[in-house]
Amino acid sequence: MNITDRIYATLGDIMGLSLFSALKEHPLLGMLRELLDDLSEEKDEDLMYGIPDTYLEIAEDWAAFINAFVQTQQDYSFYITLGYLTIGDDNPYTCAAENAESPPAVLYALAKTDLSRLGRIASFEIHGLGFHIAEILRKNGLDQIAGNIEEESRVLWAAEGKRSRRPHSGLILKLFPENSNWGASLPALTEYLRVKGAGVLGQYDFFTWASDPFIPDFSHRNSLTDFSLGGGGIRPLSLFLLPVRNPDPITMADFFGYEDQRSVVVANTLRFLEGRNANNLLLYGDRGTGKSATIKAVCNEYSGRGLKLIEINKSDLSEFSDILETLAGRRSRRFIVFIDDLSFESADDSFMNLKTLLEGGVESRPPNVVIYATSNRRHLVKEQLADRPTTAQAAESASTGDVRAFDTMQEQLSLADRFGVTVVFTAPGQEEYLRIAEHIALRRGILPDPLPPVEGECRVRFRENALRWERWFNGRSPRTAVQYVDWLAGEKSGTSGGVRFPWE
Repeated sequence: MNITDRIYATLGDIMGLSLFSALKEHPLLGMLRELLDDLSEEKDEDLMYGIPDTYLEIAEDWAAFINAFVQTQQDYSFYITLGYLTIGDDNPYTCAAENAESPPAVLYALAKTDLSRLGRIASFEIHGLGFHIAEILRKNGLDQIAGNIEEESRVLWAAEGKRSRRPHSGLILKLFPENSNWGASLPALTEYLRVKGAGVLGQYDFFTWASDPFIPDFSHRNSLTDFSLGGGGIRPLSLFLLPVRNPDPITMADFFGYEDQRSVVVANTLRFLEGRNANNLLLYGDRGTGKSATIKAVCNEYSGRGLKLIEINKSDLSEFSDILETLAGRRSRRFIVFIDDLSFESADDSFMNLKTLLEGGVESRPPNVVIYATSNRRHLVKEQLADRPTTAQAAESASTGDVRAFDTMQEQLSLADRFGVTVVFTAPGQEEYLRIAEHIALRRGILPDPLPPVEGECRVRFRENALRWERWFNGRSPRTAVQYVDWLAGEKSGTSGGVRFPWE
C-alpha cells in the first residue's frame, strides 16, 4: 500500500472508531486527523499571491500534530503512545470488563473491530508521513520547511526503532505485539482491565477532583463517563479526575510513634477492602502530627488491592453526590475520598451537604467508598461564644427540659459525630519528639545504626539541636522532626561536609 492509500485508510480508521470514539477528540488523533484530511484534499490550484496556501496549512498541521505527540508521548513512540491511550479509554466495554462482567456480544464485537482499527493506526509510520509531506513541500518551493520536517522525521524514525528497549514499552508490546491484529488481543486486554481497572483509574492510584468541564489538555486529564448499559445510552458527566503522577511515596515504615492511632486507620481500611462494614474516619489533632501522611501511607500500602485515593476540596462538597455516583459505578475498585484540613467558618451550605451525605440523607454512601478527613478543629466548625447559651438560658433549659437554647451548639457538634470513628493525634512530648527525629535520621543515614547510647556525644548533640530546632521554628511535632533531619541531610551533602544551624 503506497503512502497516499495509507493516508486514506488511516483517516477512515480514525473516523470509524465507535466504542473508542472519545480517542478521536484526543489532541493526538485529532491533530493527526486534521493533517491527513488536509493531505487528502491537497490541490495544486490552491494558490494565494503565488504561495501555495494549502501546503502552508499542511506544514502548520504537522507542527500541531508533533506538539500533541510530544505532550502525550510514551517513549517517543507513536505505537506505544496510542497503546496507552487505548488501555486508558473509558467506554462501555472497558467498564464492563473492569467490573468482571461478561460484556454483551455486541459490545465484544464492536470492541474487537475498534481494536483492529487502533492497531492499524498505531502501525502508521509517522516518519514516513513526514518524509511524504517534506517531498510535497519541496516540490512546491518550500525547501526550508521541507528540510526541517525531514530532520524531525529522521529523529522520530530513530526513536520508533528503539521502542522495544524503552521502559514504558513492555506492557503495550505484551498486550499488543508488533505486527499483530490488535483485535486478537481483546481477551488479554479484558483480563488486564479486570485486574487493573479501566481508564485513568486503571493507570493511577491517587487523584484530585476537578469540576471544570472545559479542560483543553486531555493528556493530563481524563473525563470519566457514566455508561448506563441497561438503561440505554451514554451519559457523560461534566466532572473530571486529575491523576497525581508523582504521589507522595510515604509508607507505613517511615513512621515512628502514634502506633495506636495508625492501627485504627489500617484496621478500618482492611475491613473496607475485604468488603466488610467500615466507618468514615475523622483524623483530628495538632498540626504536623501526621494525619494526612497516615492516610497517604495507607493508600500506598494497599494500592495493589485496588485501593484508590480521591482528594477533593471543601469547595467541591456541593458536587459530592455526583462524585459518589461516579465512583459507585466502578464497583470493582475501592475509593477513599480524602478531605484534608476540613473546617468551616460557619454551618454553611457545604457543611450541610457533607452532614447529609455522611448520614441522614435519602441516598446512602456506596459500599465501595469511604470518607477520610483530617482537621485541626475538634468539631470542624469555628465555634463562637455567641453560639453558646447564656447562663440564664442554660439554667432555664435545665429546669424546663427545653433544649432549644443548645440548638446552635448541637448543630455544630453533629457533623463531627457523623464520622464513624474519630482518631485523635496530639502533639508529642519531648522524649517522643526526640525518638521520632532519631528514627527518621536512622532511616536517612544521618545517625549510625545501631544508635549510640543516649549519653554518647553524637546522640547528645543530635538531641540538643533537635530541641533548639523546635524552639526556633514550628514547635514540637513529627513534621518539625522531619524538617530538622532534612536540614541536617542538606548541610551534610554540601561541599564543606559540616553542619551549620540557623541560630549559629
